Amino acid sequence: MTLSLYFVLRFLKTVSQVFFVFFGILMLTDMVEQLRRFSGQDISLPDAATLALLNVPANLYRILPLIFVLAAIALFLALAKSSELIVVRAAGRSGLRFLMAPVGAALALGAFAVAVLNPLVAATSKEYDTFFARQARGAKSVLSINENGLWLRQGAADGQTVINAARADSEGTHLFGVTFLIYDETGLPVQRVETEEAFLEPGAWALTNAKYWDLNAPNPEVSAEVKPTASLASDLTPDGIRDSFGDPSAISIWALPSYIKTLELAGFSTRSHRVWLQMEMALPLLLAAMVLVAAGFTMRHARFGQTGQRVLLALAGGFAIFFLRNFAQVLGENGQIPVYIAAWSPPVAAILLSLGLLLHLEDG
Repeated sequence: MTLSLYFVLRFLKTVSQVFFVFFGILMLTDMVEQLRRFSGQDISLPDAATLALLNVPANLYRILPLIFVLAAIALFLALAKSSELIVVRAAGRSGLRFLMAPVGAALALGAFAVAVLNPLVAATSKEYDTFFARQARGAKSVLSINENGLWLRQGAADGQTVINAARADSEGTHLFGVTFLIYDETGLPVQRVETEEAFLEPGAWALTNAKYWDLNAPNPEVSAEVKPTASLASDLTPDGIRDSFGDPSAISIWALPSYIKTLELAGFSTRSHRVWLQMEMALPLLLAAMVLVAAGFTMRHARFGQTGQRVLLALAGGFAIFFLRNFAQVLGENGQIPVYIAAWSPPVAAILLSLGLLLHLEDG
């Protein structure tokens, strides 16, 4: 028990060191990028630092598997160099039993990352988007989805229009049960339009059975007008509507299941969100796989030589698993493979292959 606790503490220390090294590097590079991006708007250094501080957690969370494989490589090289692995084996403990401590720590850290870091990253991502939009002077999301349907917002020089629809197609360009509320440049509502269907065409919404109310009239209902077909100018595009969904990673994993249900009720495709949810659930296994990959190549004494080659092989294995996971995510989001296979097959395959390598090295 004491020996396992010692290795867990060593592993946690190494992970934290690698984590903060990457944090410092990403913080500096992101600050430089923010200063370059807003160079024409005279952004201050504190504002650039704030933007970088809000953006770095998402970048760190994205490369968490690579941080773990680097930390595991550093740990096993240090233990091999100090001959601690030889002492452990001489005490009668096999390599696989020794690995239970760091692998268990990786699983626990993965569960902590999903349960705690994921919501924090989602919160900082939202704050970053808000701060970035404020700094960019006018960039704003056009779509919001809740239990009352979906809401769109479009702008023009003479005011804005808020759109509420009961449901929509998967692209968000064909709306049903739609209400348009049109505001003037002072922010006061001037017109209301209700229509059975609205289809987005280039530069306008095509309306079916639309009813118009002039909100400036003494009695809007008396002066209301019904048109079988009509159009309403719009600056929205299909790409803009799709992009306004945002990244599923910007939604806390605790809120993601209900958000997926809301999307489905609104008529939108939820495949990318379901893939992301399952990939987050599989993250602890992926981090454990990274530790096993690093152990398979570097858990040997330094006197055997070829340390540099083994480190390169461990790094190559870690990067291969990382990119395989991303590739499987793309296939899952595009519907080429089932959601569960896209999320769970890369970490499971990595664990099985790593265990096979370790059994071969330990038992011949």
